[in-house]
Amino acid sequence: MRWAAARHDHDHVVSGILCRIGSGLSFSSMGALLKLASMEGLNAPELVFYRSLFSLPVVLIWVLNRESLASLRPKRPLAHVWRSALGLTSMGLTFQALILLPLADATTINFTAPIFATILSFLILREHVGAHRWAAVALGFVGVLIVARPGGSSLPLLGVTIALIGAVGQAGVTTTLRHLQRSENVAAIVFWFAAAGILVGALLMPVFGQMHGPRAFALVAVGGLAGGVGQLLMTSSLRAPVSVVSPFDYLQIVAATIFGWILFSDVPSMHTVAGAALITGSGIYTAWREHQRRLREGPTAVPAV
Repeated sequence: MRWAAARHDHDHVVSGILCRIGSGLSFSSMGALLKLASMEGLNAPELVFYRSLFSLPVVLIWVLNRESLASLRPKRPLAHVWRSALGLTSMGLTFQALILLPLADATTINFTAPIFATILSFLILREHVGAHRWAAVALGFVGVLIVARPGGSSLPLLGVTIALIGAVGQAGVTTTLRHLQRSENVAAIVFWFAAAGILVGALLMPVFGQMHGPRAFALVAVGGLAGGVGQLLMTSSLRAPVSVVSPFDYLQIVAATIFGWILFSDVPSMHTVAGAALITGSGIYTAWREHQRRLREGPTAVPAV
């Protein structure tokens, strides 16, 4: 009986890790495809709209297979509005950074979100942050400085600034979800965020929307589907402990570097590699310390949306 339970847990861990790796590859593919679409003339608001539009079928399939339609009824509608506003703003900023920066650099800076989440959890949630986690935050910021190299980098300052603000926004989403998931079904959170992206994008399209060729629409359609698949796989990965699967998120930096090299001839500099290593180390250590804190306080799951 113990052997069977151990085998069951092992299978969950293995499948969770595989799902997390798959989600990382899906999100990296989405980033590369949307950057290619931006080179065809699509702007950030258009990317947000089409990403939401073409990911919705995947989200709906997941929701209908996992839950009933009744699970989509929000219990705290205003909380969904706030979560969606914050999430869509950070998504738009992230896509704008993707337009302005090389793919590997934009992805690397985007992974400072866990660093900012630690800071926000201290400022907003009044969580205790020990010396070890503050050290990880400092290490991550050193990584950002190495990547950005203020005053001595070829990276545009505007792009770096937008990427960092987008990461702060993602950290805010993480902090908001810690409250929202206490009362809301995960399916409702995923669905209403996708629906909000379509609604807001549709309102912005008369101002920002343009006509594009078939290649541009094909790129953004496949990119949106890849984003939806990545979202599905990331959520499925939660069958394993978050502390086990979250370090595999950083494979996105490796995948983005390869995509940038192949598709855009962006050879990563040693500064990018060194900074990415520090940010990755900081993020993994922060995830481990967060896992230790949750073991002491009791497990709560934060949905991956």
